[in-house]
Amino acid sequence: MRLHTFALAAVAALIATGAQAETATYAIDPTHTFATFEISHFGASVNRGRFDKKEGTVQLDKAAKTGKVDLTLQISSINTGTPPFDKHLQSADIFDVAQHPTARFVGDQFTFDGDKLVSVTGQMTIKGRTQPVTFKANQFACYDSPMLKREVCGGDFEATIDRTAFGVDYGVQYGFPKNVRIVAQIEAVKQ
Repeated sequence: MRLHTFALAAVAALIATGAQAETATYAIDPTHTFATFEISHFGASVNRGRFDKKEGTVQLDKAAKTGKVDLTLQISSINTGTPPFDKHLQSADIFDVAQHPTARFVGDQFTFDGDKLVSVTGQMTIKGRTQPVTFKANQFACYDSPMLKREVCGGDFEATIDRTAFGVDYGVQYGFPKNVRIVAQIEAVKQ
């Protein structure tokens, strides 16, 4: 009987070991990753810009439906297509690049609906202030890249933040809204 119990325990341990989730690490592909922002300009148009320099990693365990994303943006790389506007955004009035050269999002709460990733929640830091932010996943997929010969995972994510919670208050007194829409297009290559 003891031998039978031991054999069952050994088989159960092997099955459990085989079913263990595996976390894979992915490096952000800067040529397919962009973070953009949008803010209304007096209700007449929308100002848009993006951050050209970014880096980060994604950890993903598809079986366990868990993960972590760590994305850093270089604020000095802000690009609106209008250099004087870029300089103003970098100034102490708005992002204060001299004191706060980066913004960072660390998300460690992945929410799935079945096998579909629906959101990533974490902490966003801008101008030295950290606040919780949830990015909705508009789409997400993994594929085998024929060029890289490796798996790539990525998607389009969006969130709306209250910029004043991060100390980005410029223009509120003139009627600029507090809310800013952030759209993040991310692709990361399995390491």
